[in-house]
Amino acid sequence: MTDRMPEQSHGRIDYVAVEESARFQKLKRTQRSFIFPLAALFLIWYFVYVLLGAYATEFMGQRVWGDITVGLLLGLGQFVTTFAITMAYVSFANRKLDPKAEEIREELEKIQGES
Repeated sequence: MTDRMPEQSHGRIDYVAVEESARFQKLKRTQRSFIFPLAALFLIWYFVYVLLGAYATEFMGQRVWGDITVGLLLGLGQFVTTFAITMAYVSFANRKLDPKAEEIREELEKIQGES
């Protein structure tokens, strides 16, 4: 496979060929290598929280400070985790994904402009 984007005659873009190109496949692999592990970890963390809430009620009901319980802190931790994952993904995308996607887009726009 080549690094250049495939094109059809008259500057028309073959989007299926673009999607199958090595550069686009590498971009998708890079994105998935970040998303899938974090999604799996978050789902495990979420299900642990749910299972603790269902089966470890005494633990979840332990007071930490005043009316603040372990369950409340873990529940708030779910929100914190969501925001942390979002910020990590945005940072990752800005550093790793967006520059490569921009290169591909610019090359496709150049091909389209030649038609």
